[in-house]
Amino acid sequence: MQETGLSARRSPAATDTGEGFFDDAATDESKTRKQSTLAARAARQCARIGPAGQCAAVSLFLVIIVASLASRSRDIVCVGSDPLYRTTGLFSSPADGVGSDFGSQSACLGRSKHGKTVEWTSKDLLKGLEEFVPIYETRPIKNNMYGMGFDHSFGLWFITRWLKPDLMIESGAFKGHSTWVLRQAMPDKPIISLSPRHPEKYLKKGPAYVDGNCTYYAGKDFMDFGSMDWASVMKRHGIKDPSRVIIFFDDHQNELKRLKQALKAGFHNLVFEDNYDTGTGDHYSLRQICDQFYIRGGGHSCFGDSDEARIRAKRKKFWEKAVDIEELCGKDGEAWWGVRGHTRDDFNHSNKAISYAEHFQNSRFVESVLDVYWELPPVAGPSLTHQTRYDPARASEPILEDGRYGLFQRLGLTRLEASVFNGYTQMVYVQISPPK
Repeated sequence: MQETGLSARRSPAATDTGEGFFDDAATDESKTRKQSTLAARAARQCARIGPAGQCAAVSLFLVIIVASLASRSRDIVCVGSDPLYRTTGLFSSPADGVGSDFGSQSACLGRSKHGKTVEWTSKDLLKGLEEFVPIYETRPIKNNMYGMGFDHSFGLWFITRWLKPDLMIESGAFKGHSTWVLRQAMPDKPIISLSPRHPEKYLKKGPAYVDGNCTYYAGKDFMDFGSMDWASVMKRHGIKDPSRVIIFFDDHQNELKRLKQALKAGFHNLVFEDNYDTGTGDHYSLRQICDQFYIRGGGHSCFGDSDEARIRAKRKKFWEKAVDIEELCGKDGEAWWGVRGHTRDDFNHSNKAISYAEHFQNSRFVESVLDVYWELPPVAGPSLTHQTRYDPARASEPILEDGRYGLFQRLGLTRLEASVFNGYTQMVYVQISPPK
């Protein structure tokens, strides 16, 4: 069953729970939102550069970019005076070793017990993009502000379609967009949706999606993922093999807690939508757990005069989700991971301080159960999507690298609003099994 209607944009002050349980701007800053205009970006660039001559050069440069887009040129070639940028895009990834200086990707990568990895390749992802773009254009919820954008919608669809599960479970539904994505991946398989507010409630305000082949534990019937009798649920649906189930978490809860609950229930395939980078987010994520000195690519320096501090300060000027040393470590230098060294949980009702020793043990536990860890790459480089939120130095190489405008256009991605690309938060697929 699907019902849609006209809707006004939700107020940022709203406190309804949903696809991510916390869908207001204050609690979930990672979600898609309106982007600044090119003119505003030019003004910011001019303010940073300073001298009028250099500012004029930047303005002329931006005019050239616009002209090249208007003429549908194949590539965008940008030259920046700051080594922060590659010559393939004003908003592109760093070329000065920024990533390797403080972990360009998650330290969880390569930590699987048996060295396993995903079966799909970059070619499979490109082929999937070609198929998914026209599907995404038919989405019933065009304005999914504070919900999933294009990158994560594609990732969830691609992973689900590849795994071909017999049962799909989602924790966190919001207006039903993620339910719709799961349905596009597996048209005939059952879905179980857990959410404090039923998606049908949003139909009073505008477009929402309610699925006819979905069992909802929502609203007055809400059950938390950890409180479900999953053995009975599996039996009811005739599922004997838990590896034939996929769990999608978009509930902004402690991901270590969810990992343990899924492991106890016997599940193997999990997707965490908001796998927040160190120093960001509103809950304890796998990325934060793995970000430790003893793991290659992990750990951070809290010295204010370090190379990392210098590079972070520079990137903070250009990327909204970049985190400088003071934000990462706190003024006393003791908040050495995540959100000030606390594990926010219980729908933001608890904010427990965590010791370094406990944090260390958490990472060792994750290593003991982790069979596969794969972070979804951004769909395209920032010179193509014009996203300004996440720091490219802290993400995998995009599926479409900067400069591949021709392919970006041929895939139909230019038909989408730029705002749908501004919600990337290192979504991750993990495969787990009990420790040996």
